[in-house]
Amino acid sequence: MSKQISVIATEQAPAAIGPYSQATKVGPFLFTSGQIPLRADGSLVEGDIEAQTHQVFQNLQAILAEAGGSLSQVVKATVFIKDMNDFARLNEIYGQYFGSHQPARSTVEVARLPKDVKVEIEIIAYLGE
Repeated sequence: MSKQISVIATEQAPAAIGPYSQATKVGPFLFTSGQIPLRADGSLVEGDIEAQTHQVFQNLQAILAEAGGSLSQVVKATVFIKDMNDFARLNEIYGQYFGSHQPARSTVEVARLPKDVKVEIEIIAYLGE
């Protein structure tokens, strides 16, 4: 791996469940892998879209913190949702975490997600000046 690419890992978020890292940092940019509602110990958060989305954001915040960043530095989010009927509820939780900071976002309904969860989110953050 290039010296310009750093792997970011924290025990405050679930370990990768495959051959990938929680995040990589390239220059001032941080790219997270998709986060699903697993607790740091790897156990799955069951329940509705709200409970699962809160856990996903806890994971993203832990990874950002490990890299020295925060949600206020997110420039792009990609949301994968199992059922677009859950969009309004997901959007409400999403808004609680970003507030007036509104990064670019794509939301895609997918047929299936790992461990049959309801939501997965990946982000790109600018950790520069």
